[in-house]
Amino acid sequence: MRIAHVITRMIVGGAQENTLLCCQDLLRHHGDQVLLITGPSLGPEGDLLATFPDHGVPVERIGCLRRPIHPGRDVLAYWQLKRVLRNFRPDVVHTHSAKGGFLGRLAAWKLRVPVVVHTVHGAPFHPYQPWWVRSLFRWCERYAARRCHKMISVADAMTHLLVEAGVAPREKFVTIYSGMQIEPFLEATRARHQVRRRLGWGEEHLVIGKIARLFRLKGHDDLVQAAKVVVRRYPQARFLLVGDGILRDALQRKIARAGLSAYFHFTGLVAPDQIASWIGAMDILVHCSLREGLARALPQALLAGIPVVSYDVDGAREVVLDGTTGYLVAPRDTGGLIKALLALLADPERRRAMGEHGRRLCITRFRHETMTAAIRQLYEQLLAEAQKGEALNR
Repeated sequence: MRIAHVITRMIVGGAQENTLLCCQDLLRHHGDQVLLITGPSLGPEGDLLATFPDHGVPVERIGCLRRPIHPGRDVLAYWQLKRVLRNFRPDVVHTHSAKGGFLGRLAAWKLRVPVVVHTVHGAPFHPYQPWWVRSLFRWCERYAARRCHKMISVADAMTHLLVEAGVAPREKFVTIYSGMQIEPFLEATRARHQVRRRLGWGEEHLVIGKIARLFRLKGHDDLVQAAKVVVRRYPQARFLLVGDGILRDALQRKIARAGLSAYFHFTGLVAPDQIASWIGAMDILVHCSLREGLARALPQALLAGIPVVSYDVDGAREVVLDGTTGYLVAPRDTGGLIKALLALLADPERRRAMGEHGRRLCITRFRHETMTAAIRQLYEQLLAEAQKGEALNR
């Protein structure tokens, strides 16, 4: 097949890793011709393609395809997308992210590409936006949903959310979990002692980790609030924040004002192939983002045998089985967050058992080869339906 993937930007992030792995698998294991179309990777999150210069995927960059809404630039991006797709002549266009998904679906549909698919990594509308912004994004998603043949959700929760919002009927969705290279996470704890030594921490320390961009709605403020109580009960507790972003300075000031600087370590921007070693140094992973499709950090920690405390948002409950692979806490419930963390810190055997159960749950579900095979099968099915429809119309 000739397959074009469209995504707004290839920053270091879960949706981008998912997209790159899918493109690589289609090239290497299925013999497809693949083109990755993306805008510039602006911002402190880093450039995923620059991190892996030997990724092997043909890339077409569109300079005006950018995340912020800008009518003039967006119209230009749409016309450039049409030009690139017209030249490539794809059998399938597969879009990702809000801007790339909207413009990519419109361009592909206008060109009558046989199969147009969109992956929902996370809904662009959420309760923390002004009502008019939420309404605009919901309308855009409804409009674009009528211009694709199928929508892939990375979690059942995404399907439920979009169906409830009237974006598309349930039969238009299929769930395919976001794949990853699982082997590094299965072996993550091998580097545990070296990483801890590098940080000046020993085995006596209890390490609570969080992997997320330092950005709004990621819940770092809630973790700082919880840390005030946790360190009083467990002075040997340490907090490892993996990732970078525009809120780093503000967070560091907040932590300093709380007298907690000695308990926190910021890694800064971390390449995807280094995430496993940081997870291996943890005793617990905490995920207190207020919105997320299904954060890759959750299955990554469970694959490493590390239990999880997570806010009960979006797809989290599909891997964090409350009381079995970790604990679910209501969003913004810092009291519940503290209670769950203290329960796990007090019981190493419970941590071990939850981590092992989580590993068994995730080991097949999150292989990138499993994801790509399911996506490729969907392409084949939709393309066969398109060809059958075309034959009937002759």
